[in-house]
Amino acid sequence: MSLEFLSAGAAAPHAVARSPMERQARAAGAQLQARDGWNVAISYGSPEQERHACASTAGWVDVSHLGKLELQGPGITERADLELGRATRRDGAWWCPLTPDRALVIGERPERLPEQTSVVDVGTVFAAMTLVGPLSREVFARFCAADLRPKVTPVTGLRPVSIARQPGLIVCEADDRYLFLFGWAVGQYMWTVVEDAAVHLGGRPVGLATLDSLAAPLSEEAARA
Repeated sequence: MSLEFLSAGAAAPHAVARSPMERQARAAGAQLQARDGWNVAISYGSPEQERHACASTAGWVDVSHLGKLELQGPGITERADLELGRATRRDGAWWCPLTPDRALVIGERPERLPEQTSVVDVGTVFAAMTLVGPLSREVFARFCAADLRPKVTPVTGLRPVSIARQPGLIVCEADDRYLFLFGWAVGQYMWTVVEDAAVHLGGRPVGLATLDSLAAPLSEEAARA
């Protein structure tokens, strides 16, 4: 199945998508930049302070621009070689099985999918953040009951959970690094919740430039190990 009809080129050439958390990002001093049709917070003025937060406390990053596709079809989890409870890194994206017949792809759009697969673009159904740093689990513990200890949620662990009393999904991308999704409509609320928890611990918002400079979440070879 080809996904050309979902490519960015199919959109209006000058349309710019915006995160539901852009207002809070601006208030926090974000420098915005257009990237792949999205207005994204590239930095917050001090790369040194951002890197320090990621290395010593916790930083949160608005990554709502990531592509998000919902796949549905009989046995899609098995046909796509996915394992429930585990996200698979493939072709620049996280493949996240939710049920035997339903999965999310977060990140780069796959060029092709198995036949008999229904595809829905849910890019603006879910907003997303990345929380990174040695205190990231402590930040989560202040508004989420999910057990993110490595022995329970190892790297590639996938957890559909309640996040700040909202339905959500957490992917452990690497040690001390978590990608989490939640409803687009509660984006501003979620920013406030994360900010309240992280700032108390010395955390701060972080731009995509700093996130991109960190080690990749996980090599695809390691993900298959």
